[in-house]
Amino acid sequence: MVNLNMNDQCPKYLFTVILLFGISQLSAQNVIPDKDNYKLVQNILYHDTTSKSIDPYKLERCRLDLYYPSNKTKFKTVVWFHGGGLRGGEKSIPDELKNNDIAFAAINYRLFPNVECPAYIEDAAASIAWVFKHIEEFGGSSDKIYLSGHSAGGYLVSLVGLDKKWLSKYGIDADSIAGLIPFSGHTITHFTVREERGIPGEQPITDEFAPLFHVRDNAPPLILITGDRELELLGRYEENALLMRMMKVAGHTKTKLYELQGFDHVGMLKPAFLILNNYLHDSLEIN
Repeated sequence: MVNLNMNDQCPKYLFTVILLFGISQLSAQNVIPDKDNYKLVQNILYHDTTSKSIDPYKLERCRLDLYYPSNKTKFKTVVWFHGGGLRGGEKSIPDELKNNDIAFAAINYRLFPNVECPAYIEDAAASIAWVFKHIEEFGGSSDKIYLSGHSAGGYLVSLVGLDKKWLSKYGIDADSIAGLIPFSGHTITHFTVREERGIPGEQPITDEFAPLFHVRDNAPPLILITGDRELELLGRYEENALLMRMMKVAGHTKTKLYELQGFDHVGMLKPAFLILNNYLHDSLEIN
């Protein structure tokens, strides 16, 4: 585990403002170039459009935006899941990592109370599968796909990355993920999943919907990042510390935990993006 005091101002990354156009109803139609050789494809429906289970809410929420360098090939791609407690939030491309020779797929997924577990987990898996199957059409590499997200998004990243059944439905081995980098994600069963069952938020459980339930030695590299344990949401640092320890006990040699001292659950985002950026550019060793 690494304690980082990052009260110094983080470097600011130059980024290009992307103009967002109207939403296509059934498929992505808008490919928006900018002057710095990046393109943005908006609102791609990542579920099978021929499925009988497609309903209006699924059509609305199960979409992703793909931002990628148009003058590069074999680039890395981060699949990014927003936070919001599995009940709120909206897809966005992190400004801190734009114009950085890396592609981002920003994911929307269905939310409680419109759906319950495991619908949002199924959406996470379907969106990741879409990226694996289509990123090479845009010049990227399916061998360089990383998963990251904040809070509820971090929870989805850890669960789908550690429990192989979600991606196996699409013929994808979760071990082919290049790295898992969750920011302040639950590692026990998420509080919204517990609420659906009438379990209070102060009663932790660890079942099949907990990343901790799926500890294994052959998982992709795992970088866990949380805010300060005294400022984070209840128990969030301690959960991640337990996952880190149990992964190491199981024999996983590429798990690392960062505690960003002085930063709370939201404030930790900016320094966490710096860690993610360093990792993606091979300047951070985790073994």
